[in-house]
Order: sequence, then C-alpha cells, then structure tokens
Amino acid sequence: MSRTIAAAGLLVAGLAPAFAFDLQGHRGARGLEPENTLPAFARALTLGVDTLEFDTGITADGQVLIAHDRRLNAEITKGPDGQYLVAPAATVRSLSLAELKRYDVGALRSDTNYAKTFGEQKPRPGTRMPSLAELAALVAKSGNTTVRFNVETKLSPLAADETVDPETFAATLIKALRDTGLAPRATIQSFDWRTLKVVQRLAPEIPTVCLTIGRGNGDNVQLGRPGPSPWLAGLDADDFPSVPALVKAAGCAVWSPFFRDMDDAALAAAKAIRLPVVVWTVNEPADMASLIDRQVDGIITDYPDRLREVMRGKQMPVPARTPVTSHSGPILDAETAVAIGREIAMATYSPEGIRRQEPLSARRRSDDVWIVEGYLPPNTAGGTVQVEIDAKDSTVIRVIHYQ
Repeated sequence: MSRTIAAAGLLVAGLAPAFAFDLQGHRGARGLEPENTLPAFARALTLGVDTLEFDTGITADGQVLIAHDRRLNAEITKGPDGQYLVAPAATVRSLSLAELKRYDVGALRSDTNYAKTFGEQKPRPGTRMPSLAELAALVAKSGNTTVRFNVETKLSPLAADETVDPETFAATLIKALRDTGLAPRATIQSFDWRTLKVVQRLAPEIPTVCLTIGRGNGDNVQLGRPGPSPWLAGLDADDFPSVPALVKAAGCAVWSPFFRDMDDAALAAAKAIRLPVVVWTVNEPADMASLIDRQVDGIITDYPDRLREVMRGKQMPVPARTPVTSHSGPILDAETAVAIGREIAMATYSPEGIRRQEPLSARRRSDDVWIVEGYLPPNTAGGTVQVEIDAKDSTVIRVIHYQ
C-alpha cells in the first residue's frame, strides 16, 4: 500500500526556523562548494542555516570583498591566463574590485592538501570572489529575511602592510553592512581584536565576536607569555582567570573558540558569566553531537548538511531552507536532492536515521522533478520512502511510503 503526505504540512512542521541553537555555514559551505563564493552561500541557504559565516578584506578602491586571505590564495586562485597563481600572490588591498574579478576561485588545485581535505567540494570553474553587495543581493533573491551574517575581518598585527589599518577596515565594513541593509542581522568577528574595539565604538548596535585559538602558529591568546598578545587590543590573557573572562572584558557578546581548545572548565566559566559560545570549525558528526550534548550555543561547520542531520537525530529543530541559485537554470543537483530527501524522510518516518547500508539515490523523472528514494529502518516505519522534489525551487511535491 502507499501513503501520500501533503508537502505543505511537512515544510511547516519539519523545517521551522531554529533560534535556540546557531547553525553557521563556514565560508558558506566550504566542504561542498568553493569557499566564500556565491555558489557556497547559495548551497548554505538552500540546505538551511541560521547564519552565513564569511571573511572580508578591503580592496584598493575601498570595496568590501568576501575572501579569506590577505593575499590571493595560490591553492584556489587562477589568474587571467587560466593558470594557478604562485605564492606569494598580490594582496587584496593592492587591487581594485574590478581587477580582483579577473581571478577564478572556482576549483581547488588538485595537488594540494587543501584539495585532499575537501574532496567533496564541487568545482565551479569561472567562479569569482564576490563583494558584500553581491551576497546581499543573493540573500534578497532567496527571500530569506532571518538568516544572520557572521562577518570576519581578515587582518593581522604582524602584517600591517598587507591590509588597511584596523580603523579603516572596521569603518569601511560597518558602512557597507549599513548600506546593504545587513547590519541589523550582522555580527563582526575577528582574531585581531583591534577591529572589534573600533566596531564597539562606531557601531555599538552590532555585536562583536572574539575569535580565539590557543595553539600552534595562529595562537592569538598567548597564555603564559610575557606581556599582552598583539592580537588582543592591549589585553593580557594572564591578567584574567579564564579566556571567557578575557573575552567579556574585551566587550564581545560571543566567544568563538577553536572547538578543541574548549574544555569543560572553560565552557562552565562562559556559562557562569552568561557568555554565549559558538565553536569553530567542526566537521565530524561525532564531534558535533558531543558539542551539542555539552550545550554549546552554536557550531560553525564546513558541512551544514552533516550538522542538520545530527540535529535531526537529536530531535532539534533545524533552520528553514530558502532555495536559491547563484546562476540561471535548475537549482538542484543530485547531491542536494538527496540531502533534502533524506531530511524529509527522517523527519516524517525515521527520526533515528535512514539506514546507512541502504543509501538514498536520486534520479530525474523529468527536467523539473527529482525522485529520491531509499529504505527505512525496520524498527521504524520500514519499507521504502520516495520523495518527489521540484528541481526549480527545491520544494517537496509529495512523499510516498511503500510497505
């Protein structure tokens, strides 16, 4: 026998916005699409996230560019000649927005560790670095009026010549956020807390987020070293009983530590002073599940699809999907269709998850419809579930359960 469920009911019940927990798509959805690009942000919005996390730099003509590195990254960037750049490449601050648009950031260079780490990332040849205004236009196109923006300032006190100064950086970013209408839904984060002090002075309505890492060459906290860290805007971590107390003294509304740095004592210290904790960058489902159990306030991930599945398994609400494409043509590819189909099937029939040994498959019934199907665990509804999805706008047409 078969049973058909109305799609509208599923979308209301299963895809309601979640505000208690913050699911942030790191650089959009870096594990799935080229980082900090419109395809990455479109994928994150289509999958459903609470917050788009991304990095910014200031160009030679004073525009806010979405990009992670102070210099063009030779592992992901091709020049106008179609060849990957050789490091060290030009700085963002030395080129105008129009000049930067000549570079292609749509595919990882295959012989790098970066490419090996992100083997699921889909190449998008010809993709350009977007401006903040272009991201605002994409979000408006999606119709999403609640997604938030966690915007990082990429500069270093150890490389002052590679970027504009902190005052100029923060003032330019604030103006761009206000001009694009994104400011009311934005936070500004940084490892270099000098920009955060400027934001707190010039735009106290925009919450600031203190990023920290306490290990390796990137250590910006520098516990146990003489004098203050150059990253912390004059504060010395050794003058405070905990890193959360340091963050609170810096005026930040949120603490965002590298997730492996955060032990139970630090988390307890943050909770004691009512300081929200959003950890970065968490990509393995087991780590996601553990951090949720420890009651962090949010997770930044390269794989929003994985985190949504973990949240579903814990009976947590997930952010609404707002399907959008950064290009003309159908929105859905097979991977995204399977992700949507899996989530709908789990929400309807199988909260414990679709059987991993029987993965869902996707096929096109026509140019306009994807069919996603797979088996349900015998300890739930059992049988086969089939989800029909509109390829143009990603809405669920119907769900059929075959016993």
